Amino acid sequence: MLVLFLTISAYGQNVSKNMTDKFSEFIAKQKFIKENYYIGISNVEKRRFFTEKINSIATDFKMVSESENPTDKKYQEKIGIGLSKFSTVYNKLDTEDRERICTYIEEIMDIVQLESSNGQLNKFMYGFDPNELKKRN
Repeated sequence: MLVLFLTISAYGQNVSKNMTDKFSEFIAKQKFIKENYYIGISNVEKRRFFTEKINSIATDFKMVSESENPTDKKYQEKIGIGLSKFSTVYNKLDTEDRERICTYIEEIMDIVQLESSNGQLNKFMYGFDPNELKKRN
């Protein structure tokens, strides 16, 4: 029994350390730079502003992951809070920048294996959730 407990405990610590490492790597990487077909944000101040907002979402997710009871609902709440931080500049965002914001949030979701934003990314990207249309029909 003791060996089983120690094995499970060690596994949990490795998963937690791995997740912590992934959050650290995500936060450390440059964001909103030219990549593939994305032209990036050339204005350094604007890029820093957007990066801080994305990194705050990652930090919030990390805090939830380290809490006693991380749930999909708690992560989804953090997505909503994070997306609301872009509300002051939302009308100035072009499609590519909104896509990039959503892509970064999806990367954060992947770290904790969250499968759904509960329609929030669609609402942010398109102004509505296509799943809502399906429910009405």
